[in-house]
Formats: sequence, C-alpha cells, structure tokens
Amino acid sequence: MDHKSELTGLIPAHPFFLGIDSDGCVFDSMDVKHREFFIPNVIKFFGLFSVAGIVRETWEFVNLRSVTRGINRFPALVKVFDLLRERKEYALSGIDIPRLDDLRNWISRESKLSNSSLNEHHLKTGDDETSLVLNWSRAVNDDIDMWLRDLPPFRNARTAIEAAAGSADIVVVSQTPQAALEREWEEHGLRQYVSAIAGQEFGTKSEHIAYSSKGKYDINRIMIIGDAPGDLKAATDNGTLFYPVVPGNEEDSWKRLLEEALPLFLEGKFTSEYQELLISQFRKNLPAIAPWQQPS
Repeated sequence: MDHKSELTGLIPAHPFFLGIDSDGCVFDSMDVKHREFFIPNVIKFFGLFSVAGIVRETWEFVNLRSVTRGINRFPALVKVFDLLRERKEYALSGIDIPRLDDLRNWISRESKLSNSSLNEHHLKTGDDETSLVLNWSRAVNDDIDMWLRDLPPFRNARTAIEAAAGSADIVVVSQTPQAALEREWEEHGLRQYVSAIAGQEFGTKSEHIAYSSKGKYDINRIMIIGDAPGDLKAATDNGTLFYPVVPGNEEDSWKRLLEEALPLFLEGKFTSEYQELLISQFRKNLPAIAPWQQPS
C-alpha cells in the first residue's frame, strides 16, 4: 500500500486541520501498554530477570517520564539498553546486553520504523540480534492485540474531538502500529470523526503532517495535539501550531483545549505567546536527566 499517496490524496472538507496523537494523548493507554506489555517482554526476550527492577525503572523513564516520551519502540529499546549499561546495578550483574549495532544502522536511515520494514532489512542482513528484536516486537503486538480491550479515551478528549470535527479535518498522527490504532479508534466510536489514521507504517509524525496538510491549509490553521516532545518536534518541523496534552493532567488539558484553546484556534487568535506559555508548562513535566543520573 502507498501510504504517502493515501495521505497526500486527502481532500480538505474544512478550512482547519488537526493532527492528533493517540496513545497517552487521546487514550489513557500509554502507561498500561509499557508496563504490562513492553517491559515484561523485554525482560523475557533479553533474559533480564536478575535486573528486572532497573529495567522497569529505566524503560519507564525513557518512554513515559522524560523528553523521549512517546518515541518509536526501536530507538526506545536502544536508548534503554544504553542507559542500562551506565548503571552500577547492571555492571554488577554480569549480564551481557546486546549492542544492537545492526538495529542502530537501520534506524539511522529508515523513517518507517515498523515490524514489516525491519523484517525486510533482516532478510537482507540475517543479523541474530535483529531477529531477537523482531521477535520481541511481534510478541508485544500479539499480546496487546490479544489482551488490551475496554481502555476508553480520556472523557474530555472525546468531547473535544466531537466538537472539533465540525470545523476541522482530523488525522491521527502516531507511531503505534496501524492495526492497533484502527482497532482502538473504531472500538470507541471515534473513527467517524477522522479523515485518516497514520501509524508507524506511514513514516514519521513529521511526514504524516506534511503529507496530510502541506499546501492544503493556511499554516496558521494547522495545529498538532500531542503529549510528547516528539509531537512538538513534528509540529516545529512543519511550522505549525502545537497544543500540548500534559502527562498526568490529561483531562484538564483536554478541557482547556475545548473551552479555551480550540475557540482561539478557530478564531485565528492562537498566538505564539499563548503557545509558548502552554509549551513551557508542558516541558516542566518531562526532564532530560534521569533521577539516578542526578548528582548526589
């Protein structure tokens, strides 16, 4: 399937455009997916039982509680392993964590960081560590598909999306696998409000936004809504507006969007000063330095 053409071929039905992230932004699924599916499978597939405690702590910092929140699973795995090597608990364990050099090379030149793309790469290289990464990633997807149900969107997110759909074209912009996104948005009755759903198979979030909106809308009528620095970067890459959903204050963030930010956006009054105030509050919740890296 030509995912780029699917997005570039979208025809505007409204003068405004909203690109909205999914996990942790619309759905309260971020914590549960990482804690119940990603982390247990990392520990099992890479034999990290003796250091499971610091694996959990490191994984949650990288994926939930820091400036790297929301990054794709493959760069996240590399980042977690690199941080683990710096920890004294790991040094004392005697465990050998894979260096994932083949995976790093693939990440450096591939924008579609998906299982299918990685599998194509692995068929060419036959790298054993990459094979293990693929099996881990597939197991995560299989477990989520088998077990994760009835995890509704944030209440105020649903209300805000319903309200925005009458004035703006909405595209889901995510690094979650496409099948999981389609199922979740359909399961909770939100699929009807969006023009398209773009997952990791469609490329980066920056590409999603460019393909969906470039040349179709006035730049001040395009806004990205997300809960992670990667969403802010995608907006910045495209020169668009950004509204942050603050981790830990999601319901309040969506309420503020509905009652304050969305009306300002639709009236052309979403100023740079207002945006910077929101972003400064957002950044305070996502540190770059882990607690164990702080000087004692």
